[in-house]
Amino acid sequence: MKEQTLLITGANGFTGRHACDYFATKGIRVIAVIRRPDSLPPIAGVEPWVCDLTVKDEVQTLVHHVRPDFVLHLAGKNSVPESWIDPLLYMENNILATLTLLDALRSHPESHILIVSSRLKFTLATPPRPPHPYSLSKTLEECAVLSWRELFQQHILLAEPSNLMGPGPSTGICALLARHIVNSEQGKDMNSFRISSRYDTRDFVDVRDAILAYDLILEKGESGRVYPICSGVKRSLGDIATSMVELAKVPILLEMGHAPQSSWIDDECQSKDLYDMGWKPQIPWEQSLLDIMEYFRTEGVKGE
Repeated sequence: MKEQTLLITGANGFTGRHACDYFATKGIRVIAVIRRPDSLPPIAGVEPWVCDLTVKDEVQTLVHHVRPDFVLHLAGKNSVPESWIDPLLYMENNILATLTLLDALRSHPESHILIVSSRLKFTLATPPRPPHPYSLSKTLEECAVLSWRELFQQHILLAEPSNLMGPGPSTGICALLARHIVNSEQGKDMNSFRISSRYDTRDFVDVRDAILAYDLILEKGESGRVYPICSGVKRSLGDIATSMVELAKVPILLEMGHAPQSSWIDDECQSKDLYDMGWKPQIPWEQSLLDIMEYFRTEGVKGE
């Protein structure tokens, strides 16, 4: 990919910022698509481009001028609670925006396009039983993407990362707890932190390891394939919270619910295809937690 052009959507998000920095240091021309001017901190070698992916003319103009060799589509909405409040917003941003981008890229069939989906999809059956609107949006997005690829024969690949963690402005459970811990250390929040269920388990991958996987998929992946990205290790929310509280400099109060394991959580994530291609997680779990805490202690709570 060196000296070629990579278009990254959702560049100002948690994963997008890491991706911009990673690919730019490899000597790749990175076009960072953002929705609002100045929403992306300056990154050497990265060219910001303001575009609303739900507006067809703006997307067509973007693709016509950039003519990307590779596309990493990270843009979208990803908050389960918010998806209950405004489900149509999730359908628009996670389905319509993706198809608008793919339609614009039909004029550049040589582009390798990686759509980043989610492990929080559900199995389409009769009747369908989505656990929440976010899952519905990502399930329909993946179905539409794979169908689009069959219809128009574009070079489209899909990645399904498990829960991403790591330093940066994430909205995941690890980041939320780290923010609470740091606020408590600074005397800003002495309330207890509630975990919905100590028993629910999750597979976590450091965002920096996920980006290594995206790089590999873009270069070596097979069009039409879906690539799960996971560590293969399940951790309960209770154990995660306990591990993070041990890193705190002040006592932290935890309130843990006792709801049973959610029936829709995928317990069978396998990354065999990626392992066969040479990928495996590089960053130890403990290091990820330390990096998250360091981020919020030095950057994440500025201005609060």
